[in-house]
Amino acid sequence: MEERPMAKEAGAPPFRFELLKTCRQTGARLGLLHTPHGVIETPCYMPVGTQATVKAMTPRDLLDVRANIILANTYHLYMRPGHRLVEEAGGLHTFMRWDRPILTDSGGFQVFSLAKMNDIREDGVEFRSHIDGSRHFFTPEKAMEIEQALGADIAMCFDECAPFPSDHAYTLRAMNRTHRWAERCREAHVRPDQALFGIVQGGMYRDLRIESARTLAAMDFTGYGIGGLSVGEPKHVMYEMLEELMPYLPEDKPRYLMGVGSPDCLLEGVLRGVDMFDCVLQTRSARNGLALTRTGRRVLRNAAYARDFTPIEEGCDCYTCRTGFTRAYIRHLLKAEEILAAQLVTIHNLRFSLRLMEDVRQAIREDRFGDFARELLEGGIYTQ
Repeated sequence: MEERPMAKEAGAPPFRFELLKTCRQTGARLGLLHTPHGVIETPCYMPVGTQATVKAMTPRDLLDVRANIILANTYHLYMRPGHRLVEEAGGLHTFMRWDRPILTDSGGFQVFSLAKMNDIREDGVEFRSHIDGSRHFFTPEKAMEIEQALGADIAMCFDECAPFPSDHAYTLRAMNRTHRWAERCREAHVRPDQALFGIVQGGMYRDLRIESARTLAAMDFTGYGIGGLSVGEPKHVMYEMLEELMPYLPEDKPRYLMGVGSPDCLLEGVLRGVDMFDCVLQTRSARNGLALTRTGRRVLRNAAYARDFTPIEEGCDCYTCRTGFTRAYIRHLLKAEEILAAQLVTIHNLRFSLRLMEDVRQAIREDRFGDFARELLEGGIYTQ
């Protein structure tokens, strides 16, 4: 079992990334990201708590699965209950009773994907709420106002995520606007106890990805998100884009692949130098009865599990498996539409992903990550 990271040293800067080593076999990175609410071991998977809650999980459950950092969503919390209410409550940590690190995205992806009738202009984006159709206007300054009020440890710049597919000219315009908005976010962001990450864009174009990485690296953000991937393109294209842009990002800053986190992508991303991941797959699939295991997925609704009195995965140390809840019992709960089914499978899926990353870090530590990843990928670990 991994040792827990030490608390932040007295007098140390609130944000500091330590690159501890790179795997001799692969170049995969092992690091520590220091924040005001604790130290994050990287590479890491971050559970997604869109509306200030990880679905079907209490904060106690999150501690039990050993989550070190979770996400919340700026767009959704702006819409409901409102960032000023969260600020009045004492900030997101107090509001949701979570005392470890939190990252909030800027809401840009949701504005461009969920919101209706968005109108993109140089100063910002006008859009209609997906909840009630009301009109709203997001600018880089507004996104920073909301994220600073929420008070997460890490905030993301407001960016324009070009849809897939997009032609080169459109993607270039969106990328350049993202860079201008990044500068405005930097100017508007004033909280010393909150880090700000820039977001690399550029679609599926090698030249644009490299240009975006270079431009944002020159702005000297605390870390860098990689956006606009896993939006419908084949996985091999995503991996190619990562390989192209990574040499142009600073080695001493964390790299966050946004919205990506299926088990195979975690391994492939780490192989290409990614430090941080997030994904809703683990929780969303759990609510549909799909469990993640080292040998592939298990659709627990299937009749094959009706008399299967074994745990979801032998050897798993999650509460669901170590307590002895069986596949047959969980199938019964799913068929009966009981809330406990979502809780038990979510606990398993999150612990599975977090334990996978613990093993990834150990393999990097021992310079054998290439062998480790190859064994799992060839063994049929779940692919989305």
